[in-house]
Amino acid sequence: MIAPDARPAGGETGTLEIDWSLIVRRCMDGDSGAWAELVRTHHRRVYGLCYRFTGNPSDAEDLTQDVFLKVYSNLSSFDTGRGSLQVWITTMTRNLLVDNFRRTKNLRATGSLDDGWDNAEELKPVDRLVSRGPSPLESAAQKELAKMVQEALARVSVELREAVILRDLQDLDYKEIAQVLGIPEGTVKSRISRGRAELARLLERNKREVM
Repeated sequence: MIAPDARPAGGETGTLEIDWSLIVRRCMDGDSGAWAELVRTHHRRVYGLCYRFTGNPSDAEDLTQDVFLKVYSNLSSFDTGRGSLQVWITTMTRNLLVDNFRRTKNLRATGSLDDGWDNAEELKPVDRLVSRGPSPLESAAQKELAKMVQEALARVSVELREAVILRDLQDLDYKEIAQVLGIPEGTVKSRISRGRAELARLLERNKREVM
């Protein structure tokens, strides 16, 4: 539920500022409406992070459900003094993804990348690469580029990949990423720079291979 004094926030378009500490307390008291509000607000971002990390829509949806089960089970540990709810949920998502990666050793994107592309959250304009009313040829080229980006991203090392995803696809700032990853901001910037360079190298190599 939205707090009575809700007002437009400076963050995501179309969202309102919410007293998340109140929402969390209500969730802990068994308020199903409060829990539905929490899930509705954060689901797309969590799914987007899971999809970008795995490259598989089905896996991303399963992992998203696991994240919210974990969130619900750990609501009592949320502390507004240590950061926002978004950062707390993102940290939990990241930890679950890393655990899943270590468990499955899944180093490549699988399944249909196209199926989940339109549902991926927080895409930057560089990812969309689309003008209004693209032609069928432009749409086909866009989808092919999307596949190349996701395939290349899946080949970037985990520690660099997660830094790039959090910055360029999730729009977290350096301080927030440092909180999520538990590393200094200087290390965050270094990983992002190295990750972007690695992604660009892989994309250039893929480009040469298909020419």
